[in-house]
Amino acid sequence: MEKDDATRILDVLGQIRDNQSAQLACQREALEIQRGQLEIVKRQAERTERIQDRAEELQAKGAGMMTTARRTLAIVLPLVALLMLYLSWLIFR
Repeated sequence: MEKDDATRILDVLGQIRDNQSAQLACQREALEIQRGQLEIVKRQAERTERIQDRAEELQAKGAGMMTTARRTLAIVLPLVALLMLYLSWLIFR
């Protein structure tokens, strides 16, 4: 092996090492970006879960109100009908 070939091989190996170092730096940077994005996704998921829980709570309250309204209507409507019959009876008597 000649001295020029050995020098050229060492230069190529040095370039490979430098490129590998640059590639590793890029990968570290990409991993940091991905970690940041993962944190954002986690926060969004937690927020979405809180919003979903609140929506379920509101739906449960709304269902309770509708049940109360139906029961009240079942009581009030016959009373109104009876009062109208009584009023009619008083008027036409």
